[in-house]
Amino acid sequence: MITEYIATGEPVSSRRLSKRYGLNLSPASIRNVLSDLEEAGYLSQPHTSAGRVPTEGGFRLFVDALVQMREVTTEDRTAILSRVGSLAPGAERAREAGQLLSTLTGAASVVAPPKPADEALMQLRFVPLSDRRVLAVLVTRSGKVQNRVVTLDVEIGSQDLERVHNYLGELVDGHSLAEVRDALAQEMAGQRTDYRALSQRIVQATLEESEEPEVVIAGQGLLFDRPEFQNAEMIKAFLRTFEDKERLLSLIDQTLSTGGVQVLIGAETHLSEIEDVSLIAATYRQPGGSQGTVGVIGPSRMDYGKVVPIVEFTARTLGRTQEPDDSTE
Repeated sequence: MITEYIATGEPVSSRRLSKRYGLNLSPASIRNVLSDLEEAGYLSQPHTSAGRVPTEGGFRLFVDALVQMREVTTEDRTAILSRVGSLAPGAERAREAGQLLSTLTGAASVVAPPKPADEALMQLRFVPLSDRRVLAVLVTRSGKVQNRVVTLDVEIGSQDLERVHNYLGELVDGHSLAEVRDALAQEMAGQRTDYRALSQRIVQATLEESEEPEVVIAGQGLLFDRPEFQNAEMIKAFLRTFEDKERLLSLIDQTLSTGGVQVLIGAETHLSEIEDVSLIAATYRQPGGSQGTVGVIGPSRMDYGKVVPIVEFTARTLGRTQEPDDSTE
């Protein structure tokens, strides 16, 4: 029944099920079964004379127990590997992944690259610009170079910076900026020194200058061709959701904290403005350990058996530094 609704987007009648699937049951018997499922909370009937549609609980049961995940097709694998796997980590890769994922799934895509403060560092250096301003140069394990102008609350000289560099050398390698900050806090609790205090101030100031990763959203227009979006209020609700980057980042953080592929349906997404919504998202880990998230968002009527494997494969591809040998998959 849910498979039929996913395919058509229309309420499903007992007559349609009987004719399409060759069930060895009378329409009256099928209606009785559907009525029992409605009483159990898995189906609802929009109108007395109409067929039935799955509820949020029905979709959750379908995803958890009944849906059969399919293999990613050769065509889709090739497209993901060639368009995403060959690009270096960065904004272009995130945009390309989002656009392709939207095209392959027919839903809007959401890609959140790793937070700069969570990326593993290979080197951290500070170049004096004035008495209270320094240029922080961060070289990550993934090969990216980030520059930030940091304003301090104390004056700092070249000798002070050299002492900071010497002290941070062992703390930085392989750790994120946030981890360096936490390590400094622990050491400060045990023994306070001038250079440790100065190091902590500089690292904290650099963290405060870190920009949040840009959430890449693609394919919103594809959603509005679906039957669900004949309702203007639903269109407005989805548009407001895509504009609320803070809310989307909260959903993404929920996925990061859980790990793996997450399928959130209806109220599970905490998008109170929209009842008919699903988010399928997966985490990916870049070289050095920093994590990002990739997923799709749209009405609950998704082909989960197809979409979930595509999201998971895209996440694995984003976690690689270069295009892998397809024979190893």
